[in-house]
Amino acid sequence: MIAFVRGKVYSYDAESVIVDCGSVGYKVFFNARTPLVPGGEVFLFTYHQFLEDGQNLFGFLKKEEKELFERLISVKGLGPKTAMRMLGADSYARIVEAIENGDTAYLKKLPGIGKSTASQIVLDLKGKLVTPEPVKEENPELQDALEALKTLGYRPQEIQGIIKPLKESGLKTSDEYLRLGLQIMMRNKK
Repeated sequence: MIAFVRGKVYSYDAESVIVDCGSVGYKVFFNARTPLVPGGEVFLFTYHQFLEDGQNLFGFLKKEEKELFERLISVKGLGPKTAMRMLGADSYARIVEAIENGDTAYLKKLPGIGKSTASQIVLDLKGKLVTPEPVKEENPELQDALEALKTLGYRPQEIQGIIKPLKESGLKTSDEYLRLGLQIMMRNKK
């Protein structure tokens, strides 16, 4: 399996780039909004697809774009070439934001995405894409309670939303923070 390709840009077009890696040129499907420079160095994280009648490489400048691509192609009815066109149409952050917010109207505007596929993307991926920044709390008791909520299966976005009320509560122990956190979570679900 080919995990990445590093070399010189031999040539490229709207859908792919040929990367000269010494004496071998790899054709990599690539949809960057940043133009490449012929003869310039390039490093691409790759997804290696095996088919009955051949193989394809799909390349990404950033690791998180490759990870989003892999998540997208796990959605029923969404193939690699459509996922590449999606990623080429807008930024990683905007696509993730639309999925997290359930914005199917935006997703339908992306190339190759219809109403049912947009709904399926949101259904399959919402809550699974954002890797939130770790909460750095100076209060170890509060940090313990937040970790406990995470262990109980609450999503990082939900936990992020209750930090402020927990801080303002004036509580002292992790058990107290946890009890209040669970109460707030239950109220938010109603």
